[in-house]
Amino acid sequence: MSLLAVVMGFPGQNTPTVKKPLPELGLVCITCGPEVRYRTMTLARYKQFSEEEQKSRLSELYQSNLNMLLYALDFVSKEGWKLYRVTANLFPLSDLEDGLGKSLLFDMKDRLAEVGQKAERLGIRVGVHPDQFVVLSSESERVIHNSVQHLEHHGLVMDLLGLPRSSWAFMNIHGGKGGRGFKLVETIHTLSDAVKSRLTLENDEKIYSAREIFEACIAAGVPMVFDAHHHVVKEKLPSLSDSSIEQWVKLARETWPDPSWQVVHLSSGREGLHDSRHHDLILDFPEALWDAPWIEVEAKAKETAIRGLRAALQSQEK
Repeated sequence: MSLLAVVMGFPGQNTPTVKKPLPELGLVCITCGPEVRYRTMTLARYKQFSEEEQKSRLSELYQSNLNMLLYALDFVSKEGWKLYRVTANLFPLSDLEDGLGKSLLFDMKDRLAEVGQKAERLGIRVGVHPDQFVVLSSESERVIHNSVQHLEHHGLVMDLLGLPRSSWAFMNIHGGKGGRGFKLVETIHTLSDAVKSRLTLENDEKIYSAREIFEACIAAGVPMVFDAHHHVVKEKLPSLSDSSIEQWVKLARETWPDPSWQVVHLSSGREGLHDSRHHDLILDFPEALWDAPWIEVEAKAKETAIRGLRAALQSQEK
Protein backbone atom coordinates (compact mmCIF):
# COMPACT_ATOMS: atom_id res chain seq x y z
CA MET A 1 0.00 0.00 0.00
CA SER A 2 1.67 3.25 -1.09
CA LEU A 3 1.60 6.05 1.44
CA LEU A 4 2.41 8.51 -1.31
CA ALA A 5 -0.87 7.52 -2.91
CA VAL A 6 -2.67 8.13 0.34
CA VAL A 7 -1.04 11.48 1.08
CA MET A 8 -1.14 12.85 -2.45
CA GLY A 9 -4.53 11.38 -3.35
CA PHE A 10 -3.38 9.72 -6.54
CA PRO A 11 -6.35 8.99 -8.80
CA GLY A 12 -7.52 5.42 -9.16
CA GLN A 13 -6.53 4.42 -5.63
CA ASN A 14 -9.09 2.49 -3.63
CA THR A 15 -7.54 2.38 -0.15
CA PRO A 16 -9.41 0.24 2.38
CA THR A 17 -10.31 1.73 5.73
CA VAL A 18 -8.33 0.18 8.56
CA LYS A 19 -10.29 -0.06 11.81
CA LYS A 20 -7.34 -0.21 14.18
CA PRO A 21 -5.79 2.30 16.59
CA LEU A 22 -2.83 4.35 15.39
CA PRO A 23 0.55 2.96 16.51
CA GLU A 24 2.70 5.26 18.64
CA LEU A 25 5.46 6.74 16.45
CA GLY A 26 8.91 7.63 17.71
CA LEU A 27 11.61 10.18 16.88
CA VAL A 28 15.20 8.96 16.58
CA CYS A 29 17.66 11.25 18.40
CA ILE A 30 17.53 14.58 16.56
CA THR A 31 15.32 16.65 14.30
CA CYS A 32 16.00 17.46 10.68
CA GLY A 33 15.38 21.07 11.61
CA PRO A 34 17.28 23.00 14.30
CA GLU A 35 14.93 22.17 17.18
CA VAL A 36 16.72 19.13 18.70
CA ARG A 37 20.48 19.09 18.30
CA TYR A 38 23.20 17.84 20.65
CA ARG A 39 26.80 18.92 21.04
CA THR A 40 29.83 16.64 21.21
CA MET A 41 33.58 16.67 21.78
CA THR A 42 36.25 14.42 20.32
CA LEU A 43 38.86 12.68 22.44
CA ALA A 44 41.62 14.46 20.50
CA ARG A 45 40.18 17.87 21.38
CA TYR A 46 39.60 16.84 24.99
CA LYS A 47 43.28 15.95 25.37
CA GLN A 48 44.33 19.44 24.24
CA PHE A 49 43.02 20.98 27.46
CA SER A 50 44.38 21.11 30.98
CA GLU A 51 42.59 19.00 33.60
CA GLU A 52 40.85 22.09 34.96
CA GLU A 53 39.66 23.13 31.51
CA GLN A 54 38.59 19.57 30.68
CA LYS A 55 36.32 19.64 33.71
CA SER A 56 34.93 23.06 32.85
CA ARG A 57 34.24 22.25 29.21
CA LEU A 58 32.71 18.83 29.89
CA SER A 59 30.52 20.24 32.64
CA GLU A 60 29.16 22.94 30.34
CA LEU A 61 28.68 20.43 27.53
CA TYR A 62 26.79 17.98 29.74
CA GLN A 63 24.54 20.70 31.10
CA SER A 64 23.80 21.85 27.56
CA ASN A 65 22.93 18.36 26.33
CA LEU A 66 20.80 17.67 29.41
CA ASN A 67 18.84 20.84 28.76
CA MET A 68 18.41 19.76 25.14
CA LEU A 69 17.15 16.34 26.20
CA LEU A 70 14.57 17.93 28.50
CA TYR A 71 13.52 20.18 25.63
CA ALA A 72 13.38 17.19 23.26
CA LEU A 73 10.79 15.58 25.54
CA ASP A 74 8.70 18.74 25.28
CA PHE A 75 9.10 18.78 21.50
CA VAL A 76 8.02 15.16 21.17
CA SER A 77 5.07 15.74 23.49
CA LYS A 78 3.87 18.81 21.56
CA GLU A 79 3.97 16.79 18.34
CA GLY A 80 1.70 14.24 19.97
CA TRP A 81 4.31 11.45 19.88
CA LYS A 82 5.08 9.14 22.79
CA LEU A 83 8.43 7.59 21.92
CA TYR A 84 11.91 9.09 21.83
CA ARG A 85 15.32 7.50 21.20
CA VAL A 86 17.94 9.52 23.00
CA THR A 87 21.35 9.86 21.36
CA ALA A 88 23.94 7.29 22.46
CA ASN A 89 26.46 10.14 22.67
CA LEU A 90 24.47 12.22 25.14
CA PHE A 91 27.43 12.71 27.49
CA PRO A 92 30.59 12.41 25.37
CA LEU A 93 33.73 10.97 26.99
CA SER A 94 31.90 10.21 30.25
CA ASP A 95 33.17 6.62 30.14
CA LEU A 96 36.88 7.47 29.99
CA GLU A 97 39.20 5.76 32.46
CA ASP A 98 40.14 9.11 33.99
CA GLY A 99 36.69 9.11 35.60
CA LEU A 100 36.19 12.85 35.14
CA GLY A 101 33.06 12.66 33.02
CA LYS A 102 31.47 10.06 35.27
CA SER A 103 32.14 12.18 38.37
CA LEU A 104 30.49 15.15 36.66
CA LEU A 105 27.39 13.04 35.99
CA PHE A 106 27.16 12.11 39.67
CA ASP A 107 27.47 15.80 40.54
CA MET A 108 24.45 16.38 38.24
CA LYS A 109 22.40 13.44 39.52
CA ASP A 110 19.51 15.52 40.86
CA ARG A 111 19.05 17.30 37.54
CA LEU A 112 19.58 14.12 35.56
CA ALA A 113 16.72 12.49 37.45
CA GLU A 114 14.40 15.19 36.06
CA VAL A 115 14.49 13.35 32.72
CA GLY A 116 12.76 10.26 34.04
CA GLN A 117 10.31 12.37 36.02
CA LYS A 118 9.43 14.47 33.00
CA ALA A 119 9.16 11.48 30.67
CA GLU A 120 6.75 9.82 33.09
CA ARG A 121 4.72 13.00 33.50
CA LEU A 122 4.42 13.47 29.73
CA GLY A 123 3.82 9.76 29.08
CA ILE A 124 6.89 9.51 26.85
CA ARG A 125 8.89 6.33 26.48
CA VAL A 126 12.68 6.75 26.22
CA GLY A 127 15.16 4.27 24.74
CA VAL A 128 18.71 4.23 23.39
CA HIS A 129 20.62 2.43 20.64
CA PRO A 130 24.30 2.13 21.69
CA ASP A 131 27.01 2.48 19.08
CA GLN A 132 27.51 -0.16 16.39
CA PHE A 133 30.93 -1.13 17.76
CA VAL A 134 29.17 -2.97 20.62
CA VAL A 135 29.70 -6.64 19.67
CA LEU A 136 28.85 -9.09 22.43
CA SER A 137 29.49 -12.05 20.11
CA SER A 138 32.99 -11.09 18.98
CA GLU A 139 35.82 -13.63 18.63
CA SER A 140 37.95 -11.15 20.56
CA GLU A 141 37.58 -11.19 24.34
CA ARG A 142 38.92 -7.64 24.42
CA VAL A 143 36.15 -6.45 22.09
CA ILE A 144 33.56 -8.24 24.24
CA HIS A 145 35.02 -6.69 27.41
CA ASN A 146 34.96 -3.19 25.92
CA SER A 147 31.43 -3.75 24.61
CA VAL A 148 30.20 -4.87 28.02
CA GLN A 149 31.85 -1.87 29.68
CA HIS A 150 30.17 0.41 27.16
CA LEU A 151 26.76 -1.09 27.84
CA GLU A 152 27.30 -0.96 31.59
CA HIS A 153 28.03 2.74 31.29
CA HIS A 154 24.79 3.21 29.36
CA GLY A 155 23.03 1.33 32.13
CA LEU A 156 24.51 3.72 34.68
CA VAL A 157 23.45 6.76 32.65
CA MET A 158 19.91 5.43 32.29
CA ASP A 159 19.79 4.83 36.04
CA LEU A 160 20.95 8.40 36.65
CA LEU A 161 18.31 9.67 34.22
CA GLY A 162 15.69 7.98 36.37
CA LEU A 163 14.56 5.58 33.65
CA PRO A 164 13.05 2.27 34.76
CA ARG A 165 15.01 -0.97 34.78
CA SER A 166 12.80 -2.70 32.29
CA SER A 167 12.42 -2.99 28.54
CA TRP A 168 10.02 -0.04 28.74
CA ALA A 169 13.28 1.95 28.69
CA PHE A 170 14.98 -0.26 26.11
CA MET A 171 18.67 -0.47 25.24
CA ASN A 172 18.74 -1.91 21.73
CA ILE A 173 21.71 -3.60 20.02
CA HIS A 174 22.45 -5.86 17.04
CA GLY A 175 23.68 -9.45 17.12
CA GLY A 176 27.24 -8.66 16.01
CA LYS A 177 29.55 -11.41 14.75
CA GLY A 178 27.73 -13.93 12.58
CA GLY A 179 27.50 -17.60 13.51
CA ARG A 180 28.15 -16.83 17.17
CA GLY A 181 24.68 -16.58 18.61
CA PHE A 182 25.82 -18.88 21.42
CA LYS A 183 28.43 -16.31 22.49
CA LEU A 184 25.91 -13.48 22.23
CA VAL A 185 23.58 -15.31 24.62
CA GLU A 186 26.41 -16.33 26.93
CA THR A 187 27.62 -12.73 27.24
CA ILE A 188 24.13 -11.35 27.83
CA HIS A 189 23.78 -13.65 30.83
CA THR A 190 26.85 -11.96 32.40
CA LEU A 191 25.40 -8.44 32.21
CA SER A 192 24.27 -6.51 35.26
CA ASP A 193 20.59 -5.92 35.92
CA ALA A 194 21.04 -2.27 34.88
CA VAL A 195 21.75 -3.52 31.35
CA LYS A 196 20.04 -6.89 30.96
CA SER A 197 16.71 -5.62 32.32
CA ARG A 198 16.63 -3.07 29.49
CA LEU A 199 18.40 -4.95 26.69
CA THR A 200 16.69 -5.73 23.39
CA LEU A 201 18.08 -7.36 20.23
CA GLU A 202 17.32 -6.34 16.65
CA ASN A 203 17.55 -8.32 13.41
CA ASP A 204 19.77 -6.77 10.76
CA GLU A 205 20.00 -6.74 6.97
CA LYS A 206 23.30 -8.58 6.59
CA ILE A 207 24.14 -11.01 9.39
CA TYR A 208 21.43 -11.88 11.92
CA SER A 209 18.09 -12.76 10.38
CA ALA A 210 14.80 -12.36 12.21
CA ARG A 211 14.86 -16.08 13.03
CA GLU A 212 18.41 -16.02 14.39
CA ILE A 213 17.75 -12.97 16.58
CA PHE A 214 14.46 -14.45 17.76
CA GLU A 215 16.26 -17.63 18.84
CA ALA A 216 18.91 -15.56 20.65
CA CYS A 217 16.21 -13.52 22.40
CA ILE A 218 14.44 -16.65 23.61
CA ALA A 219 17.70 -18.15 24.88
CA ALA A 220 18.85 -14.92 26.56
CA GLY A 221 15.45 -13.91 27.91
CA VAL A 222 15.39 -10.47 26.27
CA PRO A 223 12.86 -8.88 23.88
CA MET A 224 13.21 -8.71 20.11
CA VAL A 225 12.92 -5.47 18.14
CA PHE A 226 11.74 -6.50 14.69
CA ASP A 227 13.02 -4.32 11.84
CA ALA A 228 10.75 -4.81 8.81
CA HIS A 229 13.09 -3.18 6.29
CA HIS A 230 16.09 -5.21 7.48
CA HIS A 231 13.99 -8.35 7.10
CA VAL A 232 12.98 -7.47 3.53
CA VAL A 233 16.58 -6.77 2.55
CA LYS A 234 18.06 -9.83 4.28
CA GLU A 235 15.50 -12.25 2.85
CA LYS A 236 15.25 -10.46 -0.54
CA LEU A 237 11.47 -10.35 -0.24
CA PRO A 238 9.41 -9.04 -3.17
CA SER A 239 7.34 -6.60 -1.11
CA LEU A 240 6.34 -5.33 2.30
CA SER A 241 3.15 -7.34 1.97
CA ASP A 242 5.01 -10.62 2.42
CA SER A 243 3.24 -12.80 4.99
CA SER A 244 6.46 -13.36 6.93
CA ILE A 245 6.36 -9.75 8.15
CA GLU A 246 3.10 -10.41 9.97
CA GLN A 247 4.57 -13.65 11.29
CA TRP A 248 7.61 -11.93 12.77
CA VAL A 249 5.64 -9.04 14.23
CA LYS A 250 3.58 -11.60 16.14
CA LEU A 251 6.50 -13.81 17.15
CA ALA A 252 8.61 -10.84 18.29
CA ARG A 253 5.70 -9.57 20.40
CA GLU A 254 5.78 -12.78 22.43
CA THR A 255 9.33 -12.00 23.59
CA TRP A 256 8.25 -8.81 25.38
CA PRO A 257 7.33 -9.05 29.09
CA ASP A 258 4.29 -6.96 28.26
CA PRO A 259 3.09 -7.39 24.64
CA SER A 260 1.84 -3.79 24.64
CA TRP A 261 5.48 -2.66 25.00
CA GLN A 262 6.58 -4.16 21.68
CA VAL A 263 8.82 -1.89 19.60
CA VAL A 264 9.43 -2.33 15.86
CA HIS A 265 11.51 -0.34 13.40
CA LEU A 266 10.27 1.10 10.12
CA SER A 267 12.24 2.61 7.26
CA SER A 268 12.25 2.71 3.45
CA GLY A 269 15.19 2.01 1.14
CA ARG A 270 16.79 5.10 -0.36
CA GLU A 271 16.98 3.73 -3.92
CA GLY A 272 14.41 0.98 -3.74
CA LEU A 273 13.01 -1.82 -1.62
CA HIS A 274 16.32 -3.66 -1.17
CA ASP A 275 18.56 -0.66 -0.54
CA SER A 276 19.71 -0.88 3.10
CA ARG A 277 20.28 2.87 3.24
CA HIS A 278 17.41 4.89 4.69
CA HIS A 279 15.18 7.13 2.58
CA ASP A 280 14.26 10.62 3.78
CA LEU A 281 10.64 9.53 4.15
CA ILE A 282 8.54 6.44 4.76
CA LEU A 283 7.20 5.39 1.37
CA ASP A 284 5.24 2.28 2.31
CA PHE A 285 3.64 0.96 5.46
CA PRO A 286 3.32 -2.82 5.92
CA GLU A 287 -0.24 -3.72 6.85
CA ALA A 288 1.16 -6.02 9.56
CA LEU A 289 2.60 -3.04 11.45
CA TRP A 290 -0.87 -1.83 12.36
CA ASP A 291 -0.60 -4.44 15.11
CA ALA A 292 2.69 -3.02 16.41
CA PRO A 293 2.01 -0.69 19.35
CA TRP A 294 5.32 1.27 19.14
CA ILE A 295 7.21 2.15 15.95
CA GLU A 296 10.58 3.90 15.78
CA VAL A 297 10.66 5.77 12.48
CA GLU A 298 14.15 5.52 11.00
CA ALA A 299 14.04 8.10 8.21
CA LYS A 300 16.54 10.78 7.30
CA ALA A 301 13.95 13.56 7.32
CA LYS A 302 13.12 12.76 10.96
CA GLU A 303 10.14 14.84 12.14
CA THR A 304 9.00 15.55 8.57
CA ALA A 305 8.83 11.83 7.86
CA ILE A 306 6.91 11.12 11.07
CA ARG A 307 4.40 13.87 10.37
CA GLY A 308 3.83 12.55 6.87
CA LEU A 309 3.48 8.98 8.05
CA ARG A 310 1.12 9.94 10.83
CA ALA A 311 -1.08 11.93 8.47
CA ALA A 312 -1.22 8.99 6.07
CA LEU A 313 -2.12 6.56 8.84
CA GLN A 314 -4.73 8.87 10.32
CA SER A 315 -6.42 9.05 6.94
CA GLN A 316 -6.97 5.29 7.20
CA GLU A 317 -7.86 5.18 10.88
CA LYS A 318 -11.45 4.81 12.02
